[in-house]
Amino acid sequence: MLVLSRKRNEAIQVGEDIEITVLAIEGDQIKLGISAPKSIDIYRKEIYVDIQQQNNEAANVSLDLLELLKDSNK
Repeated sequence: MLVLSRKRNEAIQVGEDIEITVLAIEGDQIKLGISAPKSIDIYRKEIYVDIQQQNNEAANVSLDLLELLKDSNK
């Protein structure tokens, strides 16, 4: 993991297309601004993990349903 220190209004460049800027520091929270192409999805980590979990559950249900359909056609 790369660890960088940044002050307010300083930025980090990720590749050519993504820039992350520290907008504000308030107590134990920071506000970040992220500039990236619209084609790149940006999520808070907990939301991303939840989406992945829901996708995995939906895929498992689909596989179970396919197995039931396959067995009913025998």
